[in-house]
Amino acid sequence: MTKYVLGMMVFCMVWGLTSCRNDRGWIKGEIANLEAPYLLAAYLAEDTLEVDTVHVDKKGRFSFQTRVDTLTAFSLYLNDYEASTVVFADRDQKLTVKGDAMYPDLIRVNGNEVNNELTTFKMNHEDLLKERGELLVKIREENGTDTTLNTSTNRQEEMGKLNVLNHEITVGAEEYIMENPSKLSSLILISNFFTNSDNPGALERVLGYLEGDVKRTELAFRLTSYSEKLNRSAEGAVVPYFQLEDEEGNAIRSHDFSGKYLLLSFISSAGVESRETVALLKRAYEELDTDSVQFITVYIDNDNYPVEYVEGDSIPWTVVTEERGWGADIVNNFNVQYVPFNVLISPDRTIQVRNIAAQGIVDEIKKRSEKEAIADVG
Repeated sequence: MTKYVLGMMVFCMVWGLTSCRNDRGWIKGEIANLEAPYLLAAYLAEDTLEVDTVHVDKKGRFSFQTRVDTLTAFSLYLNDYEASTVVFADRDQKLTVKGDAMYPDLIRVNGNEVNNELTTFKMNHEDLLKERGELLVKIREENGTDTTLNTSTNRQEEMGKLNVLNHEITVGAEEYIMENPSKLSSLILISNFFTNSDNPGALERVLGYLEGDVKRTELAFRLTSYSEKLNRSAEGAVVPYFQLEDEEGNAIRSHDFSGKYLLLSFISSAGVESRETVALLKRAYEELDTDSVQFITVYIDNDNYPVEYVEGDSIPWTVVTEERGWGADIVNNFNVQYVPFNVLISPDRTIQVRNIAAQGIVDEIKKRSEKEAIADVG
């Protein structure tokens, strides 16, 4: 789940607001709980991603010079990429950064309008952001330990709580955007809080609030394009075409499953949550009629091709090991941004439920089948 936080920081930076040239400014700060005597500052300069190492003293204080001629996003990475924050710098500006590496969402940046406005938003939602930060740390620590399936209930409760916190924060962000439709800070909040949503309608809705020059920025155009992409893989959309290859080299195509339910599960060969998902999917699979429901599991690993894990997992349905990992077409077309991730496709080839919990698959199919049976009788 830290991917949600770090991914949006990179998203905002790489989708870039600017190019960098020659005018000097300064970014100075103090961040507690840094585990290394440096941080990394990444930014775009002439369409090239630059990364500078910035020295930090024992008290977490740092200072570095910027060379920009227009508003530029600097991503500051902390504790070996475990956390990050973004500073928006313009020419000849002196900016300050203060906070705690344990709570990157609450790091305060001041010195120009956009930083000040974003910091005000953070302070107005400090309790929610701090609670979410503590929960993310807890989940990350648990993911780094070897646990058993007996802990799955606690994990589900934690993820449910995280979803509630994310919802409350996005509600606050939407209220801010509605009240400030012409501000760049609103556009940045859209990028930070709405681009990872499994509800593409929310992104489309908040983009519709924007007014004035902010609608004509490069970031706004890219967000609009991204929103259109999300809609192509949203619930109710026609399933995107895909072609895969199983372990025997047989081709698997999206239209091969017409008239049947299809559960696509995207998982990793490593990680407690993926292993738990496989176990829960097996239980669901045993309860379903395999003549009308089929499963496909797609393993996504960039660094670790998961042949050994797949062979030892005894999965009774079709398994695909995607060598291109996160760069695979099916990952992009279904907008999969984390694993485990399950997509239930209905017999009429539309996406029925995105990110469905493994333990909810049987009930969802039964509920849909009962509705169809009632409709047929009527």
